Amino acid sequence: MAQLIVIVMNIFSILIVLYVILTYVLTPYHPVRESLDRIVEPMLAPIRRLLPYTGGLDFSPVVLLLLVQLIGRLLLGLVI
Repeated sequence: MAQLIVIVMNIFSILIVLYVILTYVLTPYHPVRESLDRIVEPMLAPIRRLLPYTGGLDFSPVVLLLLVQLIGRLLLGLVI
């Protein structure tokens, strides 16, 4: 069970990093980017509503990465 939590946590982290990188490289209508948008955007939207406006810099992926790591570690602590 612990290995599954670590795998899911790593997959989410990789998807978030890929999302950030591909937003600079691919157009919004590219199929890969659209797929990542469908996965990552629903998790980023509530964070963006809570964070203050920072003048074009989006810190929501960083917050989401931290939350994924925190939740993963908490679940690991419960399992182990």
